[in-house]
Amino acid sequence: MKKYEQILNYLTEIPNGTKVSVRGIAKILQVSEGTAYYAIKLAENKGIVATIPRIGTIRMVRSKREHSEQISFAEVVNIVRGQVLGGKEGLHKTLGKFLIGAMEIEAMMGYIHNGDLLIVGNRHDAHEKALQAGAAVLVTGGFTVKEDIKKLADQLKLPLILSEFDTFTVAKMINRVLYDQQMKRDILLVEDVLERVEEGKYLFTNDTISKWHQINIDSKLTRFPVVNEEMQLQGIVTSSDILGEPFELEIEEVMTKKLVTTSSNVSLSSAAHIMVREGVEILPVVDYKDLVGVIRKEAVNRALQLKQMQPDSRNTFGNDFDSGLLLMKDHYFEIEVVPQLANYQGVISYGAFTSILAEVANRTFQSLKYTDFMIESITIFFLKNIPMNTILEFYPNVFDIQSSHGKIDIVVKSDEEIVGKALLSCQLIST
Repeated sequence: MKKYEQILNYLTEIPNGTKVSVRGIAKILQVSEGTAYYAIKLAENKGIVATIPRIGTIRMVRSKREHSEQISFAEVVNIVRGQVLGGKEGLHKTLGKFLIGAMEIEAMMGYIHNGDLLIVGNRHDAHEKALQAGAAVLVTGGFTVKEDIKKLADQLKLPLILSEFDTFTVAKMINRVLYDQQMKRDILLVEDVLERVEEGKYLFTNDTISKWHQINIDSKLTRFPVVNEEMQLQGIVTSSDILGEPFELEIEEVMTKKLVTTSSNVSLSSAAHIMVREGVEILPVVDYKDLVGVIRKEAVNRALQLKQMQPDSRNTFGNDFDSGLLLMKDHYFEIEVVPQLANYQGVISYGAFTSILAEVANRTFQSLKYTDFMIESITIFFLKNIPMNTILEFYPNVFDIQSSHGKIDIVVKSDEEIVGKALLSCQLIST
């Protein structure tokens, strides 16, 4: 086991909230400070530890993806650019909900529960009552806090945070991060369909072809990643690679060494397009040089199809554009140029126009039973400025379509006059 892996294991086993340092790790595990620094940075990227200004690096549990809209109090400190006045040992705890203390104490206490965060100004009685109720406290406006409140926060291990921002700004900053986290959760990632290496469906370079047959019988699969003794990816071996080869020949002699890989935090759609572009049925997933698993084409397509059938309720800029795009009975699309789509000159912005063209292409390919698409190139001709309140009509024409590629020509009209044209070359994923 490499030294940085030993450090990662050590960091995983220590209790939550434990403060760690480069010098301390180097001394405990008898490694160089450079190695300790490298390992701590890897741990931070993996979500094992978190670095907080004025506090240092602490051990934290990475939230499960299905609860990724939750954040820790340590993250709250970073969001509001705050200072921790007390309760540092509770920074690793997860925020339940946050509320603003804008009422009488008696009424306020009916809303405060264990694990909450009270956002309040210089109301010392509210600070004390909230901590006693099991909630952390975020003091806004840069106001001072009494020493006995700081001691109480330390005693109860509940963070007492100070921010220079006002209450409204702080609440808006936290709410935006929570909303962004929820949106990220709704995006399919590679890790959502990952076949992990722990499942044993892999081979070592010094295994023989007879081992391939054994795993093939057990799993009914024909494609497997190949690793060395340190679990680093070396190649891929498929049924065509071992066809006609003697059973005692080592896998390293027949495996495919030219590899395309991805990582677990990449969007599934991006990984799917890599698979289409490279013409592969299996894509190894590598994090920090180590193989963590593979994704297979069948699982990827199945996940994308299910996602496509689910309604998208996210309130993004793209959804704002798309919601106004209507399919008309004559198989063209129509949208009104509302002020949100215009630039400072009062005409449709280039970004909005491009987004609408992409959505027209997306819906057109979906009607042809393609699961997903990605634009490889786009050429746009603006023939006229398009002012606000204009009704635009988009006429798509698909041509030169193949199994994994297609082109679409879109003519844009207003009042029966052509105001723009576009040509899109796209990569397609079929059902």
